[in-house]
Amino acid sequence: MAVKDRDRFSTATRIKLLGEQTAARVYRSQTKRQARRSRLTGRAALLALVLCSLVVALAYPMRQYVSQRSEIADLHRQKQQARQRVEQLRDLKARWQDDAYAEQQIRERLHYLMPGETGFVVIDPNAAKQSRVDLGAADRPWYTNIWDGVDKSDASDQ
Repeated sequence: MAVKDRDRFSTATRIKLLGEQTAARVYRSQTKRQARRSRLTGRAALLALVLCSLVVALAYPMRQYVSQRSEIADLHRQKQQARQRVEQLRDLKARWQDDAYAEQQIRERLHYLMPGETGFVVIDPNAAKQSRVDLGAADRPWYTNIWDGVDKSDASDQ
């Protein structure tokens, strides 16, 4: 027994036992790591699947939300523009209520004259060269010019 005991405590035997114990520990730690890795990988895959599902489920409602918000902003802008247009029209209506403004516009737009005033019409010589066809239009009554315009537009449609 003494030889066995000596063999048992020899350096080679101790190193061999230490190597086997270390190998067993490394193997156990590797299997634990692999088990943990496989569990984490499964969990990570499940988490990724849940996140992807949430993204897909929320993508359409978020797109609708953003679209509706931009549409609301456009409607607010249109509403503001309409208010400004209403204010402009109110101002214009108030101006037309003034007799002096109405008289000025009538004189300017319709070329009306007050009794005793002399009116002048200045014709641009370049315009007369460009449209010789319409030179006689000033000499005819206004309703003839209108009917000529209707006839011309009717002929161009055909």
